[in-house]
Amino acid sequence: MNSFDPRNAPLLAWVDGVESNAIDIADRGLAYGDGLFETFRVINERPLWWDRHLARLTRGAEALGIDMPNPTRLHIEALNCCEGAVDGVLKLVLTRGSSGRGYRPGEGRPTRILSLYPSPSHQEAVTAIRCGTRLATQPQLAGFKHLNRIEQVLAARECQRAGVDEGLLFDTEDRLASGVSGNVFLLRNGEWLTPLIERCGVAGICREWLLEQVASCRETVLSDADLDAAEAVFVCNSVRGILPVTALDGQSLPCPDLLSALRELLWRELPPLPAKDCTGAE
Repeated sequence: MNSFDPRNAPLLAWVDGVESNAIDIADRGLAYGDGLFETFRVINERPLWWDRHLARLTRGAEALGIDMPNPTRLHIEALNCCEGAVDGVLKLVLTRGSSGRGYRPGEGRPTRILSLYPSPSHQEAVTAIRCGTRLATQPQLAGFKHLNRIEQVLAARECQRAGVDEGLLFDTEDRLASGVSGNVFLLRNGEWLTPLIERCGVAGICREWLLEQVASCRETVLSDADLDAAEAVFVCNSVRGILPVTALDGQSLPCPDLLSALRELLWRELPPLPAKDCTGAE
């Protein structure tokens, strides 16, 4: 049985079906970000929303021309990696595989990497800023989680320097796009509005669930003015769930009953994180 020690939080990893943390230095995921990833919440050894994540991974692989692994084998490997995890986070990476130097892909076999981490601690809310880093417009890549995440890295550094938890990102045409680590929703006139994912950004799994299950949620084009006029704001992802934004650029934001009710609805599908970092032994 796998278990975590919260004092050193060891990483458990499987590469191409074998327990290992060794990656070929010629792997195109490392050299060029030529690949995709998915991040799952794990509860009682089970990766949540597996089918939704796998569907997005498949769409991304088709767009990039990467061969998908056998879904049954991939699921078995994921379950093996999650063995013993009471509450954790599973990261699945699929790269085009290894090849020689240069951008042109070779004939290498795709690499699949599975790694298991302790769950982050539960947060009641986050503080945020508007980030200066802009997301580049690239409709061909919009929606799925490719490995090119340098924009999010730069934005996360902005948040770190500002001493806040999260950042809100705009595209190069000043349209609201997303949060640094999740999707963003605004409350306006009783509706929860989230940016369209057509030009950039990730079509998040938690976002997908909310749009399907909650009639008051819809996607639309949003601007900075819409953000200024918002009655409430939250960010969400498939690990942390819904996180209310209680301060934006130093200005307090409310957390109305509508937001609390939405969060409780999601908890039926995606339970809240543990109060402390969880271990497989707890």
